Amino acid sequence: MKVLIVEDALPLATVYGHQLSRAGLDSLHVETGADALSRLRKGGISVVLLDLQLPDMSGMDVLASIREERLPVTVVVVTSSGSIKTAVDAMQAGAYDFIVKPVAEERLVTTTRNALERETLTEVVEEVVKPAQGKIQHGFVGSSLPMTAVYKMIESVARSNASVFITGESGTGKEVCAEAIHRSSPRAKKPFVPLNCAAIPKDLIESEIFGHIKGAFTGATSDRDGAAARADGGTLFLDEICELELNLQAKLLRFLQSGTVQKVGSDSLKKVDVRIVCATNRDPLEEVEAGRFREDLYYRLHVLPIGLPPLRARGTDVLELARHFLGQFSGEEGKDFEEFSVEAEEALLAHSWPGNVREMQNTIRNLVVLNEGPIVGSDMLTTLQGRVPATPRSEGAPVARLDPDVRNAASAAAPVGSGNWPALTLPLGQSFDTLERKIIEATIDACGGSLPKTARVLEVSPSTLYRKKEIWAEQDGQSEDAEEVAAETA
Repeated sequence: MKVLIVEDALPLATVYGHQLSRAGLDSLHVETGADALSRLRKGGISVVLLDLQLPDMSGMDVLASIREERLPVTVVVVTSSGSIKTAVDAMQAGAYDFIVKPVAEERLVTTTRNALERETLTEVVEEVVKPAQGKIQHGFVGSSLPMTAVYKMIESVARSNASVFITGESGTGKEVCAEAIHRSSPRAKKPFVPLNCAAIPKDLIESEIFGHIKGAFTGATSDRDGAAARADGGTLFLDEICELELNLQAKLLRFLQSGTVQKVGSDSLKKVDVRIVCATNRDPLEEVEAGRFREDLYYRLHVLPIGLPPLRARGTDVLELARHFLGQFSGEEGKDFEEFSVEAEEALLAHSWPGNVREMQNTIRNLVVLNEGPIVGSDMLTTLQGRVPATPRSEGAPVARLDPDVRNAASAAAPVGSGNWPALTLPLGQSFDTLERKIIEATIDACGGSLPKTARVLEVSPSTLYRKKEIWAEQDGQSEDAEEVAAETA
């Protein structure tokens, strides 16, 4: 693992190289941005120490190229410019850390080691999810860690006959998950019978599940097997299980306990062998606490839980899905779309996807039908306009997008005459970590306390903000403990 020093001042580069060498770190040196990019494209570099003032181009331009070409390196910016704006711009453009000249040896070595550890972890994660990239796994597209965990869970529970309870927002693929469990199970050659409890009239749901005999009710002109009987030997999938009325929940519980089906209007019982997989977009425990779902039924069904992550929590799965659907719908519609522009990918990643994968499908089909290829531009993503508007920017500046509720939160927090965002005064003479915390906390306040919204504004991962808040809380706790000790010993 090598460190690339991009510095036009040879004495400084020599000092950095010696300091890293003493710490056991291997480094190379180039003087220009063009040479840096050329060397990075050859591979073998893990961390870049990047000066922003280069003879042929700005270090920000190098950062932009690294991001656009998706070069697998971690960048630490080293510059004599210590302005807050420069720091924020560099971090938003993809830099991992930002240190100001003159750099103490301990700070340089520690930051470089941290960057190397980050790059090593990234490579390990990519290796773990590598088999899933570009492939359809159990009917899903995506190689993120949350989805990799789902794939492993599907493979684990498929071998069992125990009930599975799938939770997740609408559009996350709960039925796809249920089918995957069935196909991977020993019951795969038997029927998979799905039933949406929310889509069937309440007076017919019992008949749909258990069946009926001729004359059981008006319109019952012949005997009919229900979903439970049709799934004999296979899997019965009850979608939106929390929509069942309490009296029908009692009958479902009896069926689960006895394994027998009693048709509506009949006195006879029929033994069936059915595995139950159910799903809901609600919180089942909240439904139990509210008295809308039987506690005994909940514990009977909630044996093997699987939680499907929303699309906004799946990182670059957004782009994998978009490319998959682009290829699929282009073929279906006879179009020649090949790829997304960088701006279009930024817009896809910036969107919060409240409708999850289903919304993604509709978005991509819409642009394929209404436009011509081969490149998808951001202007073609018309269904996202109004939800994630782009703010004006100067050439080369990073994109920041706000959805309407973020703008409203910012406007509500802003004093009269300050525009959409409140003013923030940062006194000089403070460490970068302190200034970074003040910027982030001020943005959180302006976004109404929402970390996901703050992450979209600052263009960082929500997990980064959660981790920083945990670190700050721990530091604050240590400070309070120190103050208490000092007070007791005074």
